[in-house]
Amino acid sequence: MPGLERYRNRDEAGRELADAVREYAQSQPFHDPVVLALPRGGIPVALPVARALGAPLDLLFVRKIGAPGHPEFAVAAVVEGDEDIVVTNPDIADGLRLPQGWLEQGRLRGVEEIARQRARYSAGRERLPVKGRSVIVVDDGVATGTSLFAAITALLREHPRDLTVAVPVAPPDTLARLADTVDHVICLLAPRHFQAVGFFYDDFHQVEDDEVAAALAQAAE
Repeated sequence: MPGLERYRNRDEAGRELADAVREYAQSQPFHDPVVLALPRGGIPVALPVARALGAPLDLLFVRKIGAPGHPEFAVAAVVEGDEDIVVTNPDIADGLRLPQGWLEQGRLRGVEEIARQRARYSAGRERLPVKGRSVIVVDDGVATGTSLFAAITALLREHPRDLTVAVPVAPPDTLARLADTVDHVICLLAPRHFQAVGFFYDDFHQVEDDEVAAALAQAAE
C-alpha cells in the first residue's frame, strides 16, 4: 500500500495483506491452498487472508526451547507436525554447553503446551493436512524469525506443493533469508531501521485465547 508506514492494528494489517495475497494469486494461482497462522498474534492477520483465498485456516504451533537461564534466547524449537519435532539452531546450540537432557525436557514441555493450545483453540478439529497443497504461512510480523524458520523446516518435511510466507512487516535481511528458503515471500513493509514488530502497530496488544478460538470458529463457518 503506497505511503503505508505502520498499521492501526492487526485487523488492518490482515486486510492489507489479504489484498496483496489475492493480487499475487491472480498471476500465480495457489493449488488447494491452506493458510497456517502462528498463534497467537498471527491469527487476526491470517483470517482475512484465508477469506480472500476461500481457503481453510489452521494454526502452526511452535514452542521455543530457551537457553539455560535465558528462556527467551531460543536454542531450538518444537514444531507441531505429523510428528512433533525439534529443530535446533546450530549457530547457538553448538556454542553452548547444554545440560544433559535439556532439549528433551524442552521438547516434552513444548509438546504438552502445543496439545493444550490445540485443544483450547481448535475445539476438537483435526489438524489440516498440507501434503501436496499450497501452504501460506502468516504471522503479524517477523524479526529474527527463529520460530518461523523452525516451522518452515518442519513443514517442508511434510511435502507441501509450494510454501509461501506472508507477513505485514519484516526487516530486509530476514526477508532475504526467507526468499532463499521458501517458494514465495509476500511482505508489505521492509524497513531498513527495524526495531521490533510492535513498533509498526499503533495497537499491538497480546492476543488472548478467546480471540484465537473465535477467529478459528469464524474461519470454520
